[in-house]
Amino acid sequence: MTLKKGDVGAAVRDLQRRLNELGCKLIVDGWFGDETEKAVIDFQRKNNIAAIGEAGPRTAAALRGHEITKTLGESDLVNAAELLGVPVAAVAAVAQVESAGHGFDATGKPVLLFERHVFYKQLIANGRKEPDVSAMAERMPNIINKKRGGYVGGSGEQNRLSTAALIDEQSAIESCSWGMFQIMGYHWARLGYTDARDFKLHMQESEGEQLQAFCKFILTDKSLMKALKEQSWPKFAELYNGPAYKENHYDVKLARAFEKLSAIYPVAETA
Repeated sequence: MTLKKGDVGAAVRDLQRRLNELGCKLIVDGWFGDETEKAVIDFQRKNNIAAIGEAGPRTAAALRGHEITKTLGESDLVNAAELLGVPVAAVAAVAQVESAGHGFDATGKPVLLFERHVFYKQLIANGRKEPDVSAMAERMPNIINKKRGGYVGGSGEQNRLSTAALIDEQSAIESCSWGMFQIMGYHWARLGYTDARDFKLHMQESEGEQLQAFCKFILTDKSLMKALKEQSWPKFAELYNGPAYKENHYDVKLARAFEKLSAIYPVAETA
């Protein structure tokens, strides 16, 4: 569960109490307002958690004193921004919007989305005959299909991947968007990984590794690099998410996230 500005209820009260135990002086009223947001940001920055002003699983774990090893740190965002030559807020905005700011699910597995229509194409690209693939699609339309869809979300996507891997592991890995930045597995060669399995292993390692893949993805695409540097969010969303980006309002979400995060990560911090 991720708590953000405007939320109300018992979970917010628990968050406020835990922050107060660490020295904050919040009114425990169950409302996530300006003061609670500021306290969350301060806590995140002190604990090298990517500060977005929202309290998600990594913040909750740190508040409970648990060690967090796979999560993205603020220093990771700063280093990536310097590498790309963009504001930290730009990198943080993409991280927040693409997968709600998280690279792993509650079980510790990378967040992913299995694309059945991509699996259809990759099976053929990797040597399967199209009539054979079409026959499999008739039997398993939720796993192999010419049309996108069949999403179940959460752990169900891991199950779809596992089923597809029994047919062809490489094609299955290539048919998922992986991690915090939702990068498709079929880009593994372009990004410099040894093979699809090597890409998967890196995506399983940490959100920092997922961020490295994002940097490689941007650096190998001049148009994306230009759009990110100019914060041209409609163009960036179109290039990054495809022509259907408008259906999910990715450009609007990115613009709003960037505006908010620019207050947390001033442009001067990238100098």
